[in-house]
Amino acid sequence: SLSTRNCPCKMNHLPPKSPLASLVSEGTNSRVESLDNLSMDSFWLEVENIKQSSEAEQEECSLADVKTQEEGEAEADWLQDAGLSDLLGDRASENENIVLLSTLTKTQAAAVQRRLDTYSRSRRRKNKHPVRDVRDIFGVVNSEDTAAEKKESCPDQLWHNLRTSNVQRKTQDYSCTVRNPGKEEVFNMDVAYSEQAAVLLKGSFLSESRKLKDGNALTKFKIPKGRLGVTKVGDLSAQDMKKILTLALIELTALCDILGFDLKRNKAAKLKTTEKRLFGVPLNTLLENDQKLLPNTKVPLLLQALLSCLEKRGLETEGILRVSGSQTRIKCLEQKLERDFYTGLFRWDEVHQNDVSGLLKRFIRELPAPLLTAEYLPAFAAVQNIPDLKQRLQALNLLILILPEPNRNTLKALLEFLSKVVARENNNKMNLWNVSTVMAPNLFMHKGLPNKIPEGKEKQLAEGAADVVRMMIHYQDLLWTVSSFLVAQVRRLNESNSKRYQFCDKRIRNLLRKIHADKDKVEKNQAEPSKIVKVHTSLLLKDSLEVHLNNATRVADVLRQFQKNLCQNGWNIVNTVSLLKCNNSMECTNLLLYEVGGNIGEHCLDPDTYLLDLYHVNPHAEWIIKQNPSYPRVF
Repeated sequence: SLSTRNCPCKMNHLPPKSPLASLVSEGTNSRVESLDNLSMDSFWLEVENIKQSSEAEQEECSLADVKTQEEGEAEADWLQDAGLSDLLGDRASENENIVLLSTLTKTQAAAVQRRLDTYSRSRRRKNKHPVRDVRDIFGVVNSEDTAAEKKESCPDQLWHNLRTSNVQRKTQDYSCTVRNPGKEEVFNMDVAYSEQAAVLLKGSFLSESRKLKDGNALTKFKIPKGRLGVTKVGDLSAQDMKKILTLALIELTALCDILGFDLKRNKAAKLKTTEKRLFGVPLNTLLENDQKLLPNTKVPLLLQALLSCLEKRGLETEGILRVSGSQTRIKCLEQKLERDFYTGLFRWDEVHQNDVSGLLKRFIRELPAPLLTAEYLPAFAAVQNIPDLKQRLQALNLLILILPEPNRNTLKALLEFLSKVVARENNNKMNLWNVSTVMAPNLFMHKGLPNKIPEGKEKQLAEGAADVVRMMIHYQDLLWTVSSFLVAQVRRLNESNSKRYQFCDKRIRNLLRKIHADKDKVEKNQAEPSKIVKVHTSLLLKDSLEVHLNNATRVADVLRQFQKNLCQNGWNIVNTVSLLKCNNSMECTNLLLYEVGGNIGEHCLDPDTYLLDLYHVNPHAEWIIKQNPSYPRVF
């Protein structure tokens, strides 16, 4: 977990030398004190309902935790998940590891080295065959094993060289020391979060703790759109998202290192098989079954049906989610759904809305593994211990990216529905805090992960869990954004892999020389004031679109040009019916422009992306106009 020694949600005692340590107790206490004004009755009522439901089935639920791994074992698993497992072997695949390491920032590289050092020491203590040190692989001068552990900002010269050659230092002010609720603040995604935290720590720019307020007073954050636009989860190919996951894990670990928190992950629990088809079935199994009926299904059909029913008839219901339905009826409905859901015989219009909301919460609780995963559930719970709101959101953003795709998509569908409930607060009397306190036990308590809560900590842990749910609901658009610094790292990783560097004794020097040479080429390309390119139109047209790019040309401009030519010039349309609406006009929202190949797999572009800048970043890519897959087709 982020901050646990004995309990996943327990306050962590930060290193005494850290300037942030003194703020943890003060910051958390101030949030807890302000929470006294916000009722937790809904939370404890929901806990009691869950206990009553589980007692009938002789099950136990508690704030989740599982046994943490031993020293060395956790580091080995971490290195494997971070794409660096070859560093643990006697014959490491040096090419691949050096390519990945060459894309890391200074703080990310230090985090990797810290884990490898810990793993090496644990192996030596167990008298096992010594593993190769990362510094031996790179031919770097030796340093004391304890140096990386004790000095947070003193990585070896290798890491410094790689960091400074690949990531330009930006002299921006990250402090934002005055945080006024309701005032819009900049949320910087161009620079690695851990690098921002290091700058704050070095300059002692300690932000004021955020006191919890009602939803309307929560700080507003704005992600500045750079010339390359903003990338959302779902805009990248599955192959590139796997690389994002790896880099996000490294970055989250680096951020926790800077903040003084441990990131200890739990082992994935073994899932029990069940004869059921809906409730208590792993997400992957549900989706596999659903995709046989409806290809490309990303959220379980049962969950979609539950949410759809509540959206149609439950959003205006007073106390929806909070007011519990009949446990007997809910159990009976579950059995009927198991029998009739896939046959289409289940009658949703006959079900009371409070019973539907009970089924929704039961579906989440009955998942064999927590929706937030057994590995990272304690980390989600421990986010509350980070004093600064912006850094809490940075950690949450990375945790969301690390989640498996089925979990992330399912969580997003749930949060979008919860936002709609909050939006109808005037009618249903469920504000953001009410919804958060009701849903927190269903997300953070799990029958398969028992945990003993330290005496006297119940209130603090409950409030913290509810606050994390509130942040996920309120800031979900921000949390489902892929930081531009991670996209840039994926581009560098793809470029390096495509070049297949052959390293020898001077491999690091050659790598740096090539990086600088490539950088010079890009800078030379950026001198071009304009460019004429061809945009392919996939299956829409047989012809391609010739576009003249200048510094002001955006994706939206190209899509409008394509629409205009389509209507005026009578191009040979391959699939007219799917493009044109009833009045023979076409909306630009029906179309998307994709960047394909070069240093990216496939990237759905933000309409505000400036294409000449993108061309300079990825000159070898193709641009393809496709129909929006989420747009309703007419056949």
